Amino acid sequence: MQPRNSRLNSSALRGAVDLAAVKAAGEAAQKAEQARAERARQAAAAEASGVAPAQPAYQLVIDVTEDTFEAEVVQRSTEVPVVIDFWAEWCGPCKQLSPILEGLAEEYAGRFVLAKIDVDANQLIAQQFGIQGIPAVMAVVAGQLVPLFQGAESAANVRKVLDQLILVAEQRFGVAGGAVAPGEAPAAAPQRPEDPALSAAHDALDAGDLGGAIQAYRNVLVDQPGNTEAKLGLAQAELLKRIEGLDLQTVRTAAAADPKNVEVQLQAADLDLVGGHVEDAFGRLVDTVGRTAGEDRDTARLRLLELFEVIGPEDPRVVAARTALARVLF
Repeated sequence: MQPRNSRLNSSALRGAVDLAAVKAAGEAAQKAEQARAERARQAAAAEASGVAPAQPAYQLVIDVTEDTFEAEVVQRSTEVPVVIDFWAEWCGPCKQLSPILEGLAEEYAGRFVLAKIDVDANQLIAQQFGIQGIPAVMAVVAGQLVPLFQGAESAANVRKVLDQLILVAEQRFGVAGGAVAPGEAPAAAPQRPEDPALSAAHDALDAGDLGGAIQAYRNVLVDQPGNTEAKLGLAQAELLKRIEGLDLQTVRTAAAADPKNVEVQLQAADLDLVGGHVEDAFGRLVDTVGRTAGEDRDTARLRLLELFEVIGPEDPRVVAARTALARVLF
């Protein structure tokens, strides 16, 4: 797996923020709109000619190994959401869930690809993704890791998760699967010049100059307060800056020993998020808001809102956490 050009870097494998996704965010809506228009054009042309809609140029269900992961998951995720089913032959719940996922892959006809990974045969991938129990289902969209759920689920519940994933993939990343005739490449989104100030901020972030990136993103937002790309970049850079020098085990031990210590709970939530435990990070801060008052409560609430910015408002985990936050606030 390549750290930069694959866009699924070592941080992303731990479920962390994919920094490369910042650059894609500004073009996502434009790409999604073009993809929808192209699909509509193809469907109209097929209907007018009486020809059945074209089938996807890629397989809908594939077995993935460590050798094929880069091509079949990382690279493929720039064209279509890739849902990963982590399973094993000895796993009873896997035998219930896998046929559901495979059936839905056929039903959705190319709107996502199902990649099946045998954790026994591909232990390195399972370790990199932090798989602790199976079945576990994750997705990769434009190189960004999106944890979905763990354990067996009904077809109705899985369908809801997939619908949300596809919506986020189209609206936020411009990745829209669908029927593409073999040999026919999807239309490329027109290139647009990037703001030099925003480009400088991205470069600083990519180079690990977090202080420089934070200032550069703030400069962009002074002139363009509504720039979504800059807001996302700033939130990510500030998160990474906050966790510099923190020891995961030390912070978690301190947080467990003193639930009322707001500062250590904030640190633990930051580390949870970067470690891929998004629900844990959100839940920790919601609980902190619920057990505190006054300035401490407001501090925890504002940090939670900052972490929402890092993950993105459309993410179902953010939606769920906003509901939980409303409950403890009101």
